[in-house]
Amino acid sequence: MNGHFAAVGKQPTATQYEHGIQVIDEDKAFNTSLNDYLIETQVAQAGFNYHLISVFGSQSTGKSTLLNHLFGTQFSVMSETERRQTTKGIWLSKNKKEGTNSSSVKMAENILVMDVEGTDGRERGEDQDFERKSALFALATSEVLIVNVWEHQVGLYQGANMGLLKTVFEVNLQLFLKDRQSQTRSLLFFVIRDHVGNTPLENLRNTLIQDLTKIWSSISKPQGLDNSKIEDYFDFAFAALPHKILQPEKFVSEVEKLGSRFTAGHRSTQGQEYEGGIFLPEYHRRIPADGLSVYAEGVWDQIVNNKDLDLPTQQELLAQFRCDEISREVLVGFDTVIAPLEEQHADATRSGKLIVLPDLGGTGSSAREKCVKAFETQASRYHKGVYTMKRGELESKIDTRLKALYQAQLVAAHKTGVAAFSDAVTNAVKSGQKAGGSYEFAEIVDKQKTKYLESFKKEAQGLFIPDVPWSNFKPQYRLFEKELDEVSAKLRKEEMRRLAIRVERWVKSRLGDTIGLEFNKLGSGRGGTGAPENGEKPPSEKDLWDRVWNSFISIVKDAESRFTDRAKSFEASAEEVEVGLWRLRRKSWVALREQIDDEVMESNILMKLRENFEDKFRYDEEGVPRIWRPTDDIEGIYTKARESTLSLVPLLSRFRLSATLAPPDLPAFIGHQPPSAEPEDEEDLLPIGGIDEEEGKSLEEETTILSESKRQDLVVRFKKMADGVYVEAKRSAIGGITQVPLYFYVILLVLGWNEILMVLRNPLLILILLLTGGGTYVAYSLNLLGPMAQMGNAAFNQAIDIGKDRLRNFLESNETARAALAQPGRPNGAGVSMDRLDSRGRRIQQANEEDDDF
Repeated sequence: MNGHFAAVGKQPTATQYEHGIQVIDEDKAFNTSLNDYLIETQVAQAGFNYHLISVFGSQSTGKSTLLNHLFGTQFSVMSETERRQTTKGIWLSKNKKEGTNSSSVKMAENILVMDVEGTDGRERGEDQDFERKSALFALATSEVLIVNVWEHQVGLYQGANMGLLKTVFEVNLQLFLKDRQSQTRSLLFFVIRDHVGNTPLENLRNTLIQDLTKIWSSISKPQGLDNSKIEDYFDFAFAALPHKILQPEKFVSEVEKLGSRFTAGHRSTQGQEYEGGIFLPEYHRRIPADGLSVYAEGVWDQIVNNKDLDLPTQQELLAQFRCDEISREVLVGFDTVIAPLEEQHADATRSGKLIVLPDLGGTGSSAREKCVKAFETQASRYHKGVYTMKRGELESKIDTRLKALYQAQLVAAHKTGVAAFSDAVTNAVKSGQKAGGSYEFAEIVDKQKTKYLESFKKEAQGLFIPDVPWSNFKPQYRLFEKELDEVSAKLRKEEMRRLAIRVERWVKSRLGDTIGLEFNKLGSGRGGTGAPENGEKPPSEKDLWDRVWNSFISIVKDAESRFTDRAKSFEASAEEVEVGLWRLRRKSWVALREQIDDEVMESNILMKLRENFEDKFRYDEEGVPRIWRPTDDIEGIYTKARESTLSLVPLLSRFRLSATLAPPDLPAFIGHQPPSAEPEDEEDLLPIGGIDEEEGKSLEEETTILSESKRQDLVVRFKKMADGVYVEAKRSAIGGITQVPLYFYVILLVLGWNEILMVLRNPLLILILLLTGGGTYVAYSLNLLGPMAQMGNAAFNQAIDIGKDRLRNFLESNETARAALAQPGRPNGAGVSMDRLDSRGRRIQQANEEDDDF
């Protein structure tokens, strides 16, 4: 490892000097050839114009990789296929990017970079002596200490090396920072690796500063420095880098940006902000470059001989080793019991199906007790302080896993309980509806809520562990109860909606029957033959809208009573009932308008107007059907009936009460929107003119039933229909009468006198004459002469057609007849057909051809 560097104890070559030097090896030996390297790299002659940087962090976290990308060094890095220690001891190299044309990053001159052996490595195990001393050496000699930490280690005590920093700070304060007048400052530059961006850098910065402040307050300080703060000795800077493997291009670009900060700078007027780079004058140790080697060796010697950094005693080491070993052994039995349960919850979570494990509390408590008891039996005979600490660590590990498992159990019990509660209430309501609606919603909710609260409470109590604060799950119980209340309110609201829908359907059904009957009365005009100018309109027409409004009010009040009584059984609040009644009145008005619109549809209203007109035209004041005679005043009756019916059109055009001749007070009926109404309560409500002013529709427009164009069209169509009825009546009156001149009767009497006497002298002829005359009179009285004449004419025409057909068949089939008519014989025995003629004497085929021409 680092074979191309000048290592301790070897005669370095020029090539090795070119790449760097090992300052301190893994056996804590200092390299006395450090000054030769500085001379070789022309740093020794720079005086104070140099900067020393160190990197500090856990093993295998990419410290060497970071330095190589930042400064172009060639420190050995970890193989991606292995997880082993690469840097041993402390290595130093000069910045390789200085003055290169290939790099766009402008850095300060003569930057010396120290790569420190990683902490928490498995190769050294419990031996923390070297990592403490190497970290202290880097802190005491460097201007900038780069702390390399993964994002997920932020907030951890050991992962972020807070324990090691505490020891280093304490000894550094005692050894090197006793004199506050001559103290030097350092910059702790935290580089957060694999930053995915979920946690902002500012939040990570605050966490790290809080942790550093906390450990500084806990260290032992020399006399006179009791009230010192970490900010008195250190400044802090932070940077975040993306994932090197997953985002290689972004990693390289961000490292380039980071490199631009390694230049000289100074503080701004605000005191805490930098202007320029991070190399401030107060960070420099003011050691000339040619004396750096002697200074560093002295610092290392002082660190190595300091007893405060020595290893623990052999007794403590033995206790640590055995307690860790026993802890691993007893955790095996704990894993055997708990791991399958954790796997079941994990599988359920992945599949999206929650599971509540039976008797998890008893199983977990038993496993925990056995594990701690086994550790206590075997480890209590070792060093008491170590035993107590290790027991606390063991309980912490056990409780961490149990806490996660128990919380997953409670989450599953919570969600399944809420779902089961909702299903139970819904099913009970459906059963009550099937049984005829005899159920009490509030009783169902209270019963099911008590049941599932007891079930959850039993589960939570089963997970309680004595003397373990986190196992008190009362907050979860209160949260479960609160959610059940929320679900209950939601179900009650849904039930209120269903109740409202049922009541609305009832209102629509009643309105359909009642309003239909009121409009059907318009079709009966009997007793109202007089036109408005000659007589009062009947109540069925004059008070139509009053009856409609009164019926509507009566139905809605009945519906409100039904709704209120049923809502009380749900234990609905007064606000919920108020909102429900407000919605019911709005929906009822909309239903009334829809029913009225159906009744005044063009086909429906035209039919009712025709029925009204025909009742007034075809029936007299007593309701007797009229039989039209030529002497009747058909025109007068027609005009009165038509004008009387047409007067209904203005009446139907607008919803007006007869007492006020104005629309009903709809805003007062519906009322103002309740303050407790939510936006979702308005989603399915249609706008109503005069109430919802923002819709731009007035009350006048809301109560207009027929528009002007529809009225005019209705009047035109009705008049055409009425004219047809009038023409039909006129025809029936004159259809059976034939105008005969009077002189014709005189001639008939003179010429037929003998025949008249003969008939009078013959009783049989007299009887026949009387029967004929009586039948003719009856037919005349019943207006049947016209139909009888039409029937006779049709019978005569039919007889003519039949005679023609038979004559044609005879001529075609009889040879004698054909010879008599000088018609040629049928060739080859084929039949000869005659052309058929129409009523105009033309052949039917020819007539069809001429018709086709049109």
